[in-house]
Amino acid sequence: MAELHTPAEKVALARHAGRPGTADYIKALFTDFFEQKGDRLCGEDAGILGGIAMFHDRPVTVIGHRKGRNLEENTRCNFGMPSPEGYRKAQRLMRQADKFGRPIITFIDTPGAYPGLEAEAHGQGEAIARSLAVMSELNVPLIAVVTGEGGSGGALALAMGNTVLMLENAIYSVLSPEGFASILWKDSTRSAEACDVMKLTAQDLEQLGVIDGIIPEPLEGAHANPAAVFDAVDAALQKALRQADRISDPAAHRHKKFRTMGSAFLQEPGKDLF
Repeated sequence: MAELHTPAEKVALARHAGRPGTADYIKALFTDFFEQKGDRLCGEDAGILGGIAMFHDRPVTVIGHRKGRNLEENTRCNFGMPSPEGYRKAQRLMRQADKFGRPIITFIDTPGAYPGLEAEAHGQGEAIARSLAVMSELNVPLIAVVTGEGGSGGALALAMGNTVLMLENAIYSVLSPEGFASILWKDSTRSAEACDVMKLTAQDLEQLGVIDGIIPEPLEGAHANPAAVFDAVDAALQKALRQADRISDPAAHRHKKFRTMGSAFLQEPGKDLF
């Protein structure tokens, strides 16, 4: 798929305030959604939205990051930066899906897990690591879709899928371009330059073997025509689930997928990441 925007422009589109979020995808693509709240330990985190739903008459579990649509919602959802309670809620829903044999669909859109003092005191690193461990053991398929920002471990904590898809103008990286520029060059204003070298676009990541497919968007971005994007995501999810149904051991499939990720690309003569 040809690049229609520069990496820096894709970052801006991925962060656009009008871009569809998890709540929008749930409303458009699923029926009979029943939200489940709380981690049964500390509390409820609105930054993670999840529950049971029907997808084309098939029961599934849906989990995703939630940023909110206005300042009040942004504040309540911590701008899509989950706390440990949010990731433990996701773990609870994943284990429940595994128990009842429901496929899991996740929507990723976060600048990263919340790095605040309270989150760290409540075990943020452990919660993310535990999420990875839970996903690695699931005996049901997991389909992950990066819809906007896919930032660091906060994104990976929902993204260990048998199939990982990205919207055309979404991004997925180890940290933000601003953080990359601050660490590498001690100058966050060079973030546009960082975008060019980070390999964070869907096209870069498909070439590297990190993701399995790209879902098209309107030229102006997903916010310009949400209905078209919902149709494209719906078709991609149906295809991914059909493929997942043919996997006899989803856990073993994920193990192999993530252990060998990128190896074929790096073994090709003349290939260079930068």
